Amino acid sequence: MSQEYTAKKIQVLKGLEAVRRRPAMYIGSTDIHGLHHLVYEVVDNSVDEALAGYCTEIEVLIHKNGVVSVTDNGRGIPVDMHPTQHRPAVEVVMTTLHAGGKFDDKTYKVSGGLHGVGVSVVNGLSEFLEVEISRNGVRYFQRYERGKPAGDLEERDASEAAGTKVTFLPDDEIFGEIKYSFETLAQRLRELAFLNKGLQITLVDQMAGREKKHVFKYSGGIVEFVKYLDENRRLIIEEPIYVHSEKDGVDVEVALQYSDSFTENVFAFANNINTIEGGTHLSGFKSALTRSINNYATAENVFKKEKVTLTGDDVREGLTAVISVKLKEPQFEGQTKTKLGNSEVKGIVEAVVGDGFREFFEENPAVTKQLIEKCLAAFRARQAARKARDLARRKSALESSSLPGKLADCSNTDPDVSELYLVEGDSAGGSAKQARDREFQAILPLRGKILNVEKARLDKILSNEEIKTIITAVGTGVRDEFDIAKIRYKKIVIMTDADVDGAHIRTLLLTLFYRYMVDLVKAGFVYIAQPPLYRVKKGKKEAYAFNEAERERVVNDWGGGDGIYIQRYKGLGEMNPEQLWETTMDPASRTVLQVHIEDAIEADRMFNILMGDQVEPRRQFIQENALNVKNLDI
Repeated sequence: MSQEYTAKKIQVLKGLEAVRRRPAMYIGSTDIHGLHHLVYEVVDNSVDEALAGYCTEIEVLIHKNGVVSVTDNGRGIPVDMHPTQHRPAVEVVMTTLHAGGKFDDKTYKVSGGLHGVGVSVVNGLSEFLEVEISRNGVRYFQRYERGKPAGDLEERDASEAAGTKVTFLPDDEIFGEIKYSFETLAQRLRELAFLNKGLQITLVDQMAGREKKHVFKYSGGIVEFVKYLDENRRLIIEEPIYVHSEKDGVDVEVALQYSDSFTENVFAFANNINTIEGGTHLSGFKSALTRSINNYATAENVFKKEKVTLTGDDVREGLTAVISVKLKEPQFEGQTKTKLGNSEVKGIVEAVVGDGFREFFEENPAVTKQLIEKCLAAFRARQAARKARDLARRKSALESSSLPGKLADCSNTDPDVSELYLVEGDSAGGSAKQARDREFQAILPLRGKILNVEKARLDKILSNEEIKTIITAVGTGVRDEFDIAKIRYKKIVIMTDADVDGAHIRTLLLTLFYRYMVDLVKAGFVYIAQPPLYRVKKGKKEAYAFNEAERERVVNDWGGGDGIYIQRYKGLGEMNPEQLWETTMDPASRTVLQVHIEDAIEADRMFNILMGDQVEPRRQFIQENALNVKNLDI
């Protein structure tokens, strides 16, 4: 008999109970990402004060006990009585979802906070939250515990300053471990400082053993942002092109420059939010850029008798650009709500950028000609790459199978359950072929190191046999022909030796995926195998250790001393098929790391530092990080 379903069964959660009951609905997760999201929500309120023209300084302080304070010199949250709630306005803001000053265009002309969940959610997910407000010559204070006021709003003392300080401790009942990453916070705060010209954001970490302080302030705004992104590249345009104008209530800022690299790095923001899925502002920028360059080249007869129409891919090769729009009512779409959907913005950005480029091209003909020569070289390389692809297709059509001969495929054809192991070396490849489950695991042995795609154009990349083999096996194609629907395996596992060469091969493969098949990474289809470093044996007992700490723990558990044999694996080929299956390939016992793009901006910089042409940034990176290296084989 089914349970009675009546009005009594309908629960109404009061205040912030819903937030505490289902925190992931409001902040995405309760792991380290959700923990950092709390800080961003509070900071966003302060940045909105800066956007409104009232705040010039923000400080984020991580205290020794895991408490975080965010202080700004804005107007201060209102403290007068709310006309309908009959409570101080600050208490309404702190305890009520969807309460704030951002739902009209009077208090805040533009706001990034519209995209967020509000400081009330931070309050609801904190063990305690305290707010200090300096306003009207008085300093006010109120404390909340797990979202509820612990007392009334107090008038503390006189204050000539203005601003708000929010101090909170995330609730360990919800988050478990309270541990912030200084680098993760610094990346976001640096980004906000770039996007808000002249705003000073200070990050201070007082945690024992890791005391640090960074001050971010950029008077050049996104022009300095582009320089930061390109600091490790050889530039074609020394000073970024900058366009800034307001049209129909939309503020449009664009900064860009070209380097001799073969990749494009375009980052688009709407009201300080990184719109990683793009949107109408990005579409408008791309259209204006392609049209402007083609129009200028045609008018100046740069192409001469050559029949050329540059595509978007041609004009964006080697481009680094930041597009930032600020508007009253942004409409966000997409799976992660990071795609700008306002249809009117496309035309506005096109018009602003088109006018700005036309002016720049007319005033800088020598630089413009150099830029167009770069685009022409990309055009010719694309033509060569297309011919190479067409030739490969004709060749494969004559063969009995278009799959690489050295690929040991699996019998299952369902991508959802199929796995592709990219294995370093023929020896390890042979062991992996014997170890695998032929039903769902395919093996592709790789001979040596593949081409570094960071330093090569697409035509050269497509002529590299090892890369062609990987592309064919994966099935999606690359760049403009990439189609994720054609994927043959939804788990692509990079399996290399635990030494310097293995790490290099792994990095080369990750560079290929990030630069030419990035949607595989975004979809979570790329993994890194974690083979053990040690085999520990004593009599009939045997155990595997993935690091020194595990090895020491096993040795201590077994009493240490004589009779313990420790084998350090230098390569996958040292394992027999049974050991390889048990430690690295058996889904029931293996450990694999899923590759994520935590921050596309920092990912781009890191690939450029590690894999680009410039030696000095790489040397500097090694010097700065040498003491952090573990398990270095020489």
